Amino acid sequence: MSDPTRRVVLVAAVADNGVIGNGPDIPWRIPGEQAEFKELTWGHTLLMGRTTYESIGRPLPGRTTIVLSRDPDWRPASSPGSEAVQVAGDIAAALALAKDTPGDVMVAGGAQVYAAAMPHATEQVLTRVHLTPEGDVFYPAYDEGSWRESAREDREGYDRIFLIRRTATA
Repeated sequence: MSDPTRRVVLVAAVADNGVIGNGPDIPWRIPGEQAEFKELTWGHTLLMGRTTYESIGRPLPGRTTIVLSRDPDWRPASSPGSEAVQVAGDIAAALALAKDTPGDVMVAGGAQVYAAAMPHATEQVLTRVHLTPEGDVFYPAYDEGSWRESAREDREGYDRIFLIRRTATA
């Protein structure tokens, strides 16, 4: 993204063993986590993969939705607001679409989308869930030395960690 004022933020809940999902399901329920996600992403652009979108089943209100899909014919199932969902075939096309959308780009999964967006990310907001559930979807590895923690919110059963990409001058 060429606009230095727009953030690309990876937003994920990650278990201690790196699991972020089990198939299309999230293998835990944390009271208040969905409200925190809503507050963090409201008014911004959500970028997610097709499987993540389909697990939600509709565009989330108050946010612009861009879905990554390798299938050029894929379109979201009809639901309120689905006509406004934009579809991109790769991360470059998705970020190009996002240039004309409101707010920052909030990447909401899944694993392949996080991995594709990682080189473009300026920040990560990770909910570190203190569990080791079974799962088959994992958050991608990243160079922790390239990121610095800017804030941490300790909660019962999880921590919310805010990371900012280090720059050459940081």
